[in-house]
Amino acid sequence: MVPVLRAGLGMLDAVLELLPRAKVGHIGLQRDETTAVASKYYAKFPIGLASARVLMIDPMLATGGSAVFALDLLRDAGARDIRLLCIVASPEGVKTVEAAYPGVHVYTPVVDAYLNTTQFIVPGLGDFGDRLYGT
Repeated sequence: MVPVLRAGLGMLDAVLELLPRAKVGHIGLQRDETTAVASKYYAKFPIGLASARVLMIDPMLATGGSAVFALDLLRDAGARDIRLLCIVASPEGVKTVEAAYPGVHVYTPVVDAYLNTTQFIVPGLGDFGDRLYGT
């Protein structure tokens, strides 16, 4: 289990209830609000990613840039069997992940209409981390 910080932490407890023996790693990404480009500030993974099924959790899949960046980090750490679980996605984000990682399955209950000019999902939820933590 690898939540993308900080918003992915909001999903972690619920997923761990379903998979209580899962090991947990973390990826910390920060997205520049102007360019929508992600940068890493933290990454820590359990040992043995090459032989593990990895579930990356992040509630929002917008442009797909952050997801691909996080998938790159997991791949570089040895992960080969990766799935992405999110709460809401955009068509653009799904296409970006599928183009970069055709073997990664994206699980989401809803794909919203599109991204607006500031790269937010429409209608979407706004900034999930800000909503979750009141910032």
